[in-house]
Amino acid sequence: MIDLSVIIVNYNTRQLVLDCVASVQGELDKLSDGLQSEVIVVDNGSTDGSTGALRRGPSQIRVIALDENVGYARGNNAALAEAKGNVVLLLNTDVVLEDGAIETALEALHANPAAGAAGIQLLHADGRLQNSIHSFPSLVRELTPKGLLELLAPARFPSKRRPPTHPIEVESVLGAALFVKRDVIEKVGPLPEAYFFFLEETDWCLQMRRAGIGVLHVPGARAVHLSGASSKRVDPIATRIEYHRSLYHFLRTNRGAASAAAVKVVRVVKQLLSFVPLALLGIVSPVYRSRRHSVGRLLHWHLAGQPASWGLSQD
Repeated sequence: MIDLSVIIVNYNTRQLVLDCVASVQGELDKLSDGLQSEVIVVDNGSTDGSTGALRRGPSQIRVIALDENVGYARGNNAALAEAKGNVVLLLNTDVVLEDGAIETALEALHANPAAGAAGIQLLHADGRLQNSIHSFPSLVRELTPKGLLELLAPARFPSKRRPPTHPIEVESVLGAALFVKRDVIEKVGPLPEAYFFFLEETDWCLQMRRAGIGVLHVPGARAVHLSGASSKRVDPIATRIEYHRSLYHFLRTNRGAASAAAVKVVRVVKQLLSFVPLALLGIVSPVYRSRRHSVGRLLHWHLAGQPASWGLSQD
């Protein structure tokens, strides 16, 4: 058993994954002597030369090449089955770690025996804070503006509005850079594979919390996160559809069918109400035409019965 396994799942993001691996290697080289680590990259059937480029890179990088895009959870689980670290770091390809990120997160995780997982503070490329803390989806939270919850109950709903200065326990963290202890994975199981992309880490954190395991947000550990570089910028409409599919699955699984149906109704009503003004504004503005098209496609997906063939899973 070694100390740390870093797992990166890649799909057609050749330069991003190379940059990510370089930042990981740079951080691992700074860690104290004697700390053993491994880096595993899972390639989900990329067609952009990613696998060849990775294999021409540092010899200590292990590449698991899959034949197809099996999604984020299944990709990570393929590596988790082989990883030997006492702690596992799941990392998106669009993340570049800042100085000391790994060391700071590991120190916080080991200093909190009741915690089994930790997320770090994610940043935009210009240094602005990203929301790195998640709350579990529910009907109440769907009906209440997120900003209002964060304003009225900042301790219950921490966010970048009032960023913490020390590690705090939270409901869930963004999975772009997620540290998890090995014994926690053995207790709650691997990532839930019913999700192709989005909310798999949120469901995972919920299972940890239900098992009495804490989840930390570590603000002192930071990384630049080019949010959506591997999906949203390539196909933003398919990305939105996939998020909604994952949202409804999370709600059905963890809140019940009635809650999932109610949230779906709320979302469809919101889309209907926004589509009409966007259609009018789209007559004079290409920006609003683009938004109208996006909302219209998402609405079409809902009204067509949420076809499985729409979304990211068919890439």
